[in-house]
Amino acid sequence: MTMTHYMSLLADNQPWNLILFMAIPVIFAETITVTEFIILFTKKLNGPLRAFNRVCSILAGLYFTGVFLYLFPTAFVPLTVNGEWHTWVDVVAVGFYLSGVLFLLPLALLDLGLIARKRSEESKLKLHFMLISGFLVVAHIAMIFGMVNPEIINGMAGMNH
Repeated sequence: MTMTHYMSLLADNQPWNLILFMAIPVIFAETITVTEFIILFTKKLNGPLRAFNRVCSILAGLYFTGVFLYLFPTAFVPLTVNGEWHTWVDVVAVGFYLSGVLFLLPLALLDLGLIARKRSEESKLKLHFMLISGFLVVAHIAMIFGMVNPEIINGMAGMNH
């Protein structure tokens, strides 16, 4: 069975790649999401839980930016330049995974006070929630497409019903 490069990355160097490229970002995202729900439901915009949420957001954003800066030139660019993608499914899996930086980096910048400075706390929290939600969506799309065997996509092209 042919794997997407996304799945190959996670399967290689077990368990380290799985931990570094999947577990750490997803655990951060889930922690941020759960604490965000508690903050939204209790309406406690300050306090230790919000501080923990901010720290997780900053660490997640900086960490995933490092992942992006590592994988984009070492994986995405060579796969594209050398035409080594395993069908469009592979491109979707890797592309959506890497697009997580578009959500986690701004999340870190928001909690570092570098963007949206003039917004109200409630407006910042809404933006925060949209950013973490966006990351979860693209991460799950990457996971779903990453698990597809690219060979079945090639096989489907010749199907006649």
